Amino acid sequence: MEDAALRDLLAPLLPGVTIRVGPPAGPLPDVVMLVASRLHPGVAPALPNLKLVQKLGAGVDGILKQSELPAGVRVARLRPEVAAEEIAEYCLAQILLRQRNLDRHAADQAAGRWTPLAPRRAGETTVGVLGLGHIGGRTARGLAAQGFRTLGWSRTPRALQGVDCRSGAAALPGLLAECDYLVSVLPSTPETRDLFDAALLARLKPGAVLINVGRGDLIVEADLVAALDSGALGGAVLDVFRQEPLPERHPFWAHLKVAVTPHVSGWHLDGGFEDIAENYRRLLDGRPLLHEVDRAAGY
Repeated sequence: MEDAALRDLLAPLLPGVTIRVGPPAGPLPDVVMLVASRLHPGVAPALPNLKLVQKLGAGVDGILKQSELPAGVRVARLRPEVAAEEIAEYCLAQILLRQRNLDRHAADQAAGRWTPLAPRRAGETTVGVLGLGHIGGRTARGLAAQGFRTLGWSRTPRALQGVDCRSGAAALPGLLAECDYLVSVLPSTPETRDLFDAALLARLKPGAVLINVGRGDLIVEADLVAALDSGALGGAVLDVFRQEPLPERHPFWAHLKVAVTPHVSGWHLDGGFEDIAENYRRLLDGRPLLHEVDRAAGY
């Protein structure tokens, strides 16, 4: 979102508040809150009285990695319902595409082949969802409502209707071995970075499809390509990457088993702008913030 457009959306919600846009040309001692999709180098040092960084979205790993951000500055994120529903829809759409063989029918059409293929039944298909927070929980519930056998995994115990919820490191290998599709909605933390390495990918059910809408640095990219090339994995759907935009010559672009989308699974922030304004008021009043991040935990 352009800076001016964001200012125009926030101005009616914060009457009388000065809203500055664009990179600071020099020190701005009057700024106490920064709203940003990413924290660019040089910005935090120019805001000596900064108290809060409000992420314009859900993932805060890029902000937390910024070494220039003082330890005392708080960080909050958005949790818009619309974006969570969009991500759940994206995951369901990618699964249904394969369940109904639509990708293969499209290839057959291009080649002029008439090849009837039986669709797979939802009730005979197991989908695992890693991360059962705001987005992952909605995704898992939606899949269960469509009739899929749905397994959920989280670091700590959770309970979701219609979902077989499991927790803790010891429960993860068994879950992986059961999944026809594995959806990752995990954040980027010291514990999850490089989680999907060769050893973990080898625990997935042969032919499984990995769908990543969490964070790109969860995947060791070379290990994923190797697992796809060997036939151990049936495919990968990737909406997030270690480097964005994805480099032009990255092997994911041309890989026949990889579907690339440009970080679009969740798009709209309806309702989030009201939360930004509310957090500004709460910051000034000394009240608890909405969706504040534990900087030590990373989410």
